[in-house]
Amino acid sequence: MSINMKNVLGIVFANMHDMTVESLTQKRTMGSILFGGRYRLIDFPLSNMVNSGISNIGVVTKHNYQSLLDHMGNGRSWDLARKTGGLHILPPFGNNESTLYRGRLEALYGAISFIVHAPQEYVVMSDCDVIANIDYRPIVDFHETSGADITVVTSTGKLNSYETKQGTFMTVDSQGRVQDVLIHSGLEGTGALNLNMYVVKKDFLVDIIMSYTAKGMYSFERDVLQAKKNELKIMAYDYQGYYKQICSILSYYNANMDLLDVKNSKQLFNQNSPIYTKLKDNAPSKYGLDSKVTNSLIADGCVIDGEVENSVLFRGVKIGKGSVVKNSILMQDTVVGENTTIDYAITDKNVVVGDDRSLSSSETFPIYVAKDAKV
Repeated sequence: MSINMKNVLGIVFANMHDMTVESLTQKRTMGSILFGGRYRLIDFPLSNMVNSGISNIGVVTKHNYQSLLDHMGNGRSWDLARKTGGLHILPPFGNNESTLYRGRLEALYGAISFIVHAPQEYVVMSDCDVIANIDYRPIVDFHETSGADITVVTSTGKLNSYETKQGTFMTVDSQGRVQDVLIHSGLEGTGALNLNMYVVKKDFLVDIIMSYTAKGMYSFERDVLQAKKNELKIMAYDYQGYYKQICSILSYYNANMDLLDVKNSKQLFNQNSPIYTKLKDNAPSKYGLDSKVTNSLIADGCVIDGEVENSVLFRGVKIGKGSVVKNSILMQDTVVGENTTIDYAITDKNVVVGDDRSLSSSETFPIYVAKDAKV
């Protein structure tokens, strides 16, 4: 029997992994990070929830969330501008006892009033660090039929030490029950990587929030998943589709470069379950007579008079005559002067690179130029 997804509350954590990509989150939340030419990372969990039939969604913020508010607005782009349910911004200090949270439990405690008064019976929680096009309906059904206290969405495969050092690594038995939880272990091997998506019953979640925060506990991963793995029935739902986890500048770079492979783009941007974002009225991109573009993703509003190869250009990027941009990510409104070479670089919004400049790095260590910088 399928669960009615109108009976599911969505919670998205916008700041939960800011520290893993500090360069990109100095002036924005994790959820506000630009991706793929025209998207923000928060577009993916919001779109996944909406496409799954979840229409009451709270976004938990912490700091630096002005650009996030500008992007989300009233939620109209995701069909969440509603009289009942819709999009709710949940800033810190949601009640007079909450603090600037240290972990997921304290973040949820700051939003406890919203959660308690929501009419839904189930809760789907997601962070903004995983890029995927995922349907939550079979996951909620799996949670109910398995009798789980907590269902964790995982991806099973061979993991290297970097992946397990940055995330949570789980061992799972043949029935799908979590046997062990290793946080930032750095171990290598085959196992289940936590994708930071969870399904719980609302009453169970409220009990955990109230009892654990009263004891000074704040980490959902350490204090609940790891400490109570033998007492609670924690089940892993093995997601087998395409995903990328953003846990460093390099992983962010690789995730964008992945989109240059049509196979990856088709898996991520499915016409049957589109990824929605804020619309902008940009003009089509313009290409000069001497321009040359190969194997690149070009957003609208760009002006290209030079050469672009194996790169991702966001809205409003300008490339001057004689300039060559290769293997790079140029975010919104980046301006590149004439006779300039850029290779293996990431430029943030509103960066200006002057004439006759050269920015070059390597595939394993792309150079990053901060927002509003002039080179």
